[in-house]
Amino acid sequence: MGLIPDFRNIDSIGGLLAALIQLLILAILARAVLSWFVRDPCNPIMQALNTITDPILQPLRQIMPRFGMMDFTPLVAIIVLSIIAGMVRGIGI
Repeated sequence: MGLIPDFRNIDSIGGLLAALIQLLILAILARAVLSWFVRDPCNPIMQALNTITDPILQPLRQIMPRFGMMDFTPLVAIIVLSIIAGMVRGIGI
């Protein structure tokens, strides 16, 4: 399982779901990296990434405590989504 999903090898619904989860992981990673550089909340790229990733990150933020200025929610989301993608791909629906 690479960083960028390979849509050529999708042979089942599970493979498609795993590829879509990989795209969500990329969106979370992009949001985390861009948050260090882009401070304008009205930036259209940041608004799009927030719209895509907030349904995953907001519930985790309510559960996880903050560690000072560090937000580990994207890291936890990426780990959980990677596990789910592996399980979905393994089922091979």
